[in-house]
Amino acid sequence: MSRIRVTHARIAASTVALALLSLQMQAQQPGPMPGLEPTRAQHAMVTTVQHDASDAGLAILKQGGNAVDAAVAVGFALAVTYPFAGNLGGGGFMLIRDKHGKTHFLDYREKAPAAASRDMYLDAQGNIIPGMSLVGFKASGVPGSVAGLTFAQKHFGKLSLAEDMAPAIKLATEGFVLTAPEAASLQSKNMARSATSAHIYQRDGNFYKEGETIRLPLLAATLTAISKDPATFYKGAMAHQIGDFEKAGGGLITAEDLAAYEVKDRKPIKGQYHGYDIITAPPPSSGGIVLVQILDILASYDLAKLGPDRSAAQVHIITEAFRRAYMDRADYLGDPDFNQLPLKQMASLKYAAAWRGSIDPSKPTPSKSLVRPAGFLPPPPDSVPHKQPTDTTHYSIVDKDGNAVSVTTTLNGGFGNGITVDGLGFLMNNEMDDFTSKVGVPNMFGLIQSSANGIAPRKRPLSAMTPTILTTHGHWYRRGKLSLVLGSPGGSTIITTVANDIISIVDNGLNVQQAADAPRFHHQYLPDRLDLERKFPIDIGNQLKAMGYATNRDQAADEKTGGTWGDSEIIAVDPKTGELLGGHDSRRTYGKAAGY
Repeated sequence: MSRIRVTHARIAASTVALALLSLQMQAQQPGPMPGLEPTRAQHAMVTTVQHDASDAGLAILKQGGNAVDAAVAVGFALAVTYPFAGNLGGGGFMLIRDKHGKTHFLDYREKAPAAASRDMYLDAQGNIIPGMSLVGFKASGVPGSVAGLTFAQKHFGKLSLAEDMAPAIKLATEGFVLTAPEAASLQSKNMARSATSAHIYQRDGNFYKEGETIRLPLLAATLTAISKDPATFYKGAMAHQIGDFEKAGGGLITAEDLAAYEVKDRKPIKGQYHGYDIITAPPPSSGGIVLVQILDILASYDLAKLGPDRSAAQVHIITEAFRRAYMDRADYLGDPDFNQLPLKQMASLKYAAAWRGSIDPSKPTPSKSLVRPAGFLPPPPDSVPHKQPTDTTHYSIVDKDGNAVSVTTTLNGGFGNGITVDGLGFLMNNEMDDFTSKVGVPNMFGLIQSSANGIAPRKRPLSAMTPTILTTHGHWYRRGKLSLVLGSPGGSTIITTVANDIISIVDNGLNVQQAADAPRFHHQYLPDRLDLERKFPIDIGNQLKAMGYATNRDQAADEKTGGTWGDSEIIAVDPKTGELLGGHDSRRTYGKAAGY
């Protein structure tokens, strides 16, 4: 196909068509949800999925710690209070913007063990062995969370590691009270496969109930040891203990793998959108570049004129931007240490304009007929249908000096591979499932990924995690002011959740609590399906279906979540007063925004 040329006539015709479409859909349109107010604070704010973890971060801020200290405290606290995704045995990303505007992106994503190989999950006939990349010892990558959190504290924190870890140690030692959904989550069949996990988290079948206190003395001892000597996890006695445990279970992780693990301080992806600078995640996250692509495609639209937030006219245009950006994600992205990635070309405004010119203002473009604009990107490597886990967690922090941290961390599946390390009391990840196990075969959950994400020794798997910070648009002579700190879990839906939160706030005027709670929609190119949360307005869904979308409300995009996905944890800075506004996603009833 020749390069798409976006002419003034075509832009004018599209504008007229969009205006007509908007007028046709004015009836029964949703608007901002009334009565949803953010948490307000004058000095500092923490938003997380679990209230004890929020309190841990807030305590560190009040103690004189900065946003990084609080992020370290929250990260270790979540390993205690939110074993579903908080972790010592997993990995994550930390995006930092200090009060001077300097940014860092800490990549402590899990890595494949040195003994990993491209075909390690295939049988003699070349077929995938069901569940092998998800369950059991061989499902785990080398964990990075302890390295990442302790690296952050050492290089960017103000307090000591022992001070930052004290709240987590106290929670593990003295225990914390379980809410009903937290108690129910511990009945996971995943953990029942491991005798140690079943003993610690399920009392050997005498399941915890709402209002009971769970204490984790083994984990408390491990946290205490790390607080005194963080090197022990990777190069000391603890590393050998983990290696011996993995070997006994048939796993691949060795003490040498742990000793070779390193945190990467990468350069964030940056973009612009409607007066704001976007600071977000680079590969091995796909999230940042895809987010920037989505916003670049949408930049020339006046979405608010099409209708209010979640109106059919808006959802149509946004979905078509999702579709096109996810097509590129499918074909090109992987670990930047192993691949040359065309990030500059993907972020080109001319390329975004070419994609924008292919959007029909009145109906969807079927994914099977979508053709990438020619002349911008190299031929893609082989692609493979691939799904992303949804069992991740995100938290956002701003301190009294204006330092901001956005963190997304994961075990991959809920409770990882379900296996607790004997003698140490923490769960291991099943992150190896995030690699491409075999070209042409989907894994655990439907995204497309390329052979650039194939398994290789000490390689990091592709992720959708998208910790993001927005500032007002700055210049070389004047830095922008902090505006938003946000992110979400949700596997392949992370990127669209973050994009929708930004659009809801920047374009549609919702406050951070309204944006966090707004009904979600998601499209990821393949499968060619528009996923709608169950609380998404039925009449708007019907309008989208009438336009030609294949919609899916009953099963949503997540498994076993009652038709919801994601967990937006957002902090905004009031541009007039400087007041901090926290939005905690009401889908997760046991979290909160906490500030002072």
